[in-house]
Amino acid sequence: MHKITIDPVTRIEGHLHVEVEHEDGRVARARCGGTMARGLELIFGGRDPRDIPILAQRICGVCPQAHATASALAMDQAFGLDGQVPLNGVLLRDVMLAANFLQSHILHFYHLAALDYVDVTAAAGYDGDDPDLRATGDFIARGVLQPFVPRYEGDYRLSAEQNLAALKHYLAALQVRKNAHEMLALFGGKMPHQCTVAVGGVTTQVTADKMAAAVTYAREIVEFVQQCYVPDVLMIASAYPDYFEIGRGCARFLSYGVFSEEGLFPGGLFELSDDRLCPVRPDRITEDVRNSYYADGADGLHPSEGRTEPAPGKEGAYSWLKAPRYDGRPCEVGPLARMAVAYKSGSAAVREAVDGLCAAAGIGLTALNSTLGRHAARALETHIVARKMQEWILKLQPGEPCVLKVEVPQEGQGAGMTGAPRGALGHWVTIRDHKVANYQAVVPTTWNGSPRDAAGVPGPMEQALEGDVIRDPDNPFEVVRTIRSFDPCLACSVHIARPKGTQEIFLPV
Repeated sequence: MHKITIDPVTRIEGHLHVEVEHEDGRVARARCGGTMARGLELIFGGRDPRDIPILAQRICGVCPQAHATASALAMDQAFGLDGQVPLNGVLLRDVMLAANFLQSHILHFYHLAALDYVDVTAAAGYDGDDPDLRATGDFIARGVLQPFVPRYEGDYRLSAEQNLAALKHYLAALQVRKNAHEMLALFGGKMPHQCTVAVGGVTTQVTADKMAAAVTYAREIVEFVQQCYVPDVLMIASAYPDYFEIGRGCARFLSYGVFSEEGLFPGGLFELSDDRLCPVRPDRITEDVRNSYYADGADGLHPSEGRTEPAPGKEGAYSWLKAPRYDGRPCEVGPLARMAVAYKSGSAAVREAVDGLCAAAGIGLTALNSTLGRHAARALETHIVARKMQEWILKLQPGEPCVLKVEVPQEGQGAGMTGAPRGALGHWVTIRDHKVANYQAVVPTTWNGSPRDAAGVPGPMEQALEGDVIRDPDNPFEVVRTIRSFDPCLACSVHIARPKGTQEIFLPV
């Protein structure tokens, strides 16, 4: 049995330690560990509940809007405002969250994951006839390679023209992400960490000028997704078809639902093994800490009762992530989970997109439960959300109210269950004496990147790695490609660095 340690995994958000033991060319055992302590919930305690939708965004700078939305939903419920938020407030929350989805998904594919498949060094040697590609190749040849190296060698399969086309889109995606940020800032004041989502709605005014600008941004993003993002995913799929067989996870998909449009991305729990879809029962969610650096007294609690009690040095622990479980079992969350639940639920937009992609890629539905399937699902979700966002913008009503006037209750409890770009996101709050008495957030990467639980069952990312082929232990492409297909965000999952480090093995990734 041989061991590979990658610490940190690069081109993700945050600090992830991955350790795999392999034998006869396959991963026999995997362990994924967050190397920072979680602490923001402790900061929220004792504060005015109206402040939390702003503060909760600091959980992550990539997807702050998702945390603002989840926190506002939790507070709406705790304040007794369910169903009372003005239509403009509901739509604005959707539009702003959609903009965050788009920039995050485009960031993930082009600037984090695509370089697992695109060989930038080969692009510098292009000598073909296409003037645009030649210009991009000359740009790279002039010495911009340094941000892209060192990296693993080998197993790059695209042609020089394909590498250059993908690199050209990599550069264009920087502007597209900027546009998504600017569109959100139209209604949020700034981005990251907008300042208008609040308890009871959104504290801004809808104007015709803002709507027109937002639609223009949305159309530009739709064009990029249609002409670049989805075709690039299909291009990579044609060159790496074996990655539809690699990285199969736990095949148990959880979504809380996201966006207010009924039937678009509904909530549900989908079991691939028996093709069964069930409604989500939030009371069945618990967090296990047997292999996490938290006090054992917090083991098996529902998030509404959860505690964040760090226990550094705890025997047997290997991660600062807790282990969320639904009915005691791990679940994969994320775009693949949302698409699986929505497809099984009969969402027309999702069915059309998934069937079209499967036909174009020449694969069956079950092949999407894979490393490449996660990328495909994310691209399709980006396309659907970008198109729908235009409809939501046009439903806004200039001059109509966007937020309610609220008073902080003496006591209250609420849960904000929605979706972040990386998957199911839940915030739970308890209010006592007009202050936050307890706050817990269970984020997507806590689900996907969780360690083993008390029963020894691996988390979804660990399960996706176990059984995978490793062709070259010195260039463990399969490991990092599978990990990055989940788009892990350790900033969401953990927050506070260890004061003292330990010597680790570092590999270029």
